[in-house]
Amino acid sequence: MPKARVNGIDLYYQGHGKGDPLLLIQGFGGGHEGWFFQTRAFKKHYQVIVYDNRGIGRTDKSPGPYTIKTMADDAIGLMDHLGINTARVLGMSLGGMVAQEVAINYPERVKKLVLVVTSPGEGETTDIHPEMLKAIGIKEGSTQPDLRSVDFRELMSTIVSLAFNKRLYRMVLVPLSKYHLKRVGIEGLLEQMEAVVGHSTLDRLHLIEAPTLVITGSEDRIVPPRSSEEIASRIPNAKLVKVEGGSHAFFMEMRGRFNREVLDFLRDG
Repeated sequence: MPKARVNGIDLYYQGHGKGDPLLLIQGFGGGHEGWFFQTRAFKKHYQVIVYDNRGIGRTDKSPGPYTIKTMADDAIGLMDHLGINTARVLGMSLGGMVAQEVAINYPERVKKLVLVVTSPGEGETTDIHPEMLKAIGIKEGSTQPDLRSVDFRELMSTIVSLAFNKRLYRMVLVPLSKYHLKRVGIEGLLEQMEAVVGHSTLDRLHLIEAPTLVITGSEDRIVPPRSSEEIASRIPNAKLVKVEGGSHAFFMEMRGRFNREVLDFLRDG
């Protein structure tokens, strides 16, 4: 199993294809397997690098606290390990927050940036779906989650149910998410959640220099499309694509459209 000693942890990764490097960063609780449909399509054109974020899958479940900046440093550490000076970087959801930090703190390392169904952080709780508020322990009249009391089985079921529009995906993936939770445990998930709380790039997005695609689905029930609109408005010359009918997981449900949009952007210029 390929692992890199990165930022104090052993980080599991895979490389597919040849060409210019394309680094894919998964979202909350997601491992490298989540990029299956993208790896198949993108490896025809790029050297695709996928990995398990700290606390997830085959990567070390190191003691916390985690921060989004720490996870961005992990990504750069992996690039260093592989001898990659610059890469195209794509992150979705929590991985998109990590990708923002990579582009802000290491502008010389990012050739192009793709931000998928993600947020700049510090969102109002009014933007969060009521089922998610309940699952992450935000009580009425409160603005902060009680993360240590979260029922992660309920949380993972809620995330999957809200992330997919197609009933078949929900039927298959809800039980799989519970199996995944048993396999990876909750500590890494909890640390990832705590990394998000209080994190924000809002006042630093203008520092991103890489050509940027911000892409979201119009029916995302986890990260509202207005978050992508806000990000795109603050990054110089960013391109915003809103896919009609797209869910939080439209990179899987509408993978043909998603992959075309990304590849067209990465090839352009």
